[in-house]
Amino acid sequence: MTSSVVRRFSCDRLVIATHNKGKLEEIAKLLEPFSVSVSSAGELGLPEPAETETTFVGNARIKAHAAARATGLPALADDSGLEVDALGRAPGVWTADWAEAPSGRDFVMAMNRVHEELLSREAPKPWTARFLCTLVLAWPDGYDVVFEGKIEGQIVWPMRGDQGHGFDPVFRPNGFDQTFGEMDRWEKNRISHRAAAFRALIDGCFT
Repeated sequence: MTSSVVRRFSCDRLVIATHNKGKLEEIAKLLEPFSVSVSSAGELGLPEPAETETTFVGNARIKAHAAARATGLPALADDSGLEVDALGRAPGVWTADWAEAPSGRDFVMAMNRVHEELLSREAPKPWTARFLCTLVLAWPDGYDVVFEGKIEGQIVWPMRGDQGHGFDPVFRPNGFDQTFGEMDRWEKNRISHRAAAFRALIDGCFT
């Protein structure tokens, strides 16, 4: 059940529906002022559910509700990705899939694919793009709330910087000279699509 009326978060424990330690650390830091104890789905031994939806909110809901049902605790999940306008907003929901390789995720390969497809389509510059993040906070009774954030920018080439992860080295946010891959981690976290979604979550449910 989803409602336009936002439910306040009144628990002292929260499950983060992720197996990514870096993401857990980032979220725990954001929630530190609210005295919430956070655990990840990975730490609790929960399996990763199949992400079968074709939207960010659909996949975030799958992860959040699976963790909430399994633990009996509220759970927070995010789904995020890169949209490149000249590629019909691909890779979008399939952002991580573009990096799948036999040996695991290879984002250098994925960034090269984006560049090659832009060249093959003779797409004029600037190659406008955005990162999107959707957060779903779900309770064990099936209720959930949704918050979204985005940051506009453009694809640059060649890759720049070795900070961050994913497509960060080829994404330069509007108003900045550096790519996400060149930015200090905490500077990026301050302005990112995930930061915008978390500000909305905190304003809506925690303050």
